[in-house]
Amino acid sequence: MDRIDRSILRELQEDGRLTNLDLAQRIGLSASACMRRVRHLEESGVIQGYRAVIDPEAVGRGFEVLVSIEVRRDRETVEAFEAALQDIPDVIEAYRLFGSPGCLLRIAVADLAAYERLWIERLTSLTGVTEVNSQIIMKRVKEPRGLPVER
Repeated sequence: MDRIDRSILRELQEDGRLTNLDLAQRIGLSASACMRRVRHLEESGVIQGYRAVIDPEAVGRGFEVLVSIEVRRDRETVEAFEAALQDIPDVIEAYRLFGSPGCLLRIAVADLAAYERLWIERLTSLTGVTEVNSQIIMKRVKEPRGLPVER
């Protein structure tokens, strides 16, 4: 990956809706050369997709919680737990961690009552769960803006 590829990545992270022509002008390439490079970055898996950034409040999911979960640490239990998370749309991010806690979730729901229902009905009943700790997000201080791409 050279400096031009990195420039493409920086620009597309800032605005994934750039037209190919606008992107090419910003990085100083012809439109066809720019398109070839973008396609190569997509096909090689460097660019994994494009998404709209949605205001959680606008879709009724303005209440966010970080949840640390301890799960029994045998392979079958961990795999069952992770598979079950895929079927819970309120879990918008999930990470298996080294050490304790074993798993960290980011959850987006409508309000405290919705989170309590999720906690009681789903989280505490997942296979292998031994402990659930919740941290309610008061304020997002820094928005996710993509990965820093060095020049």
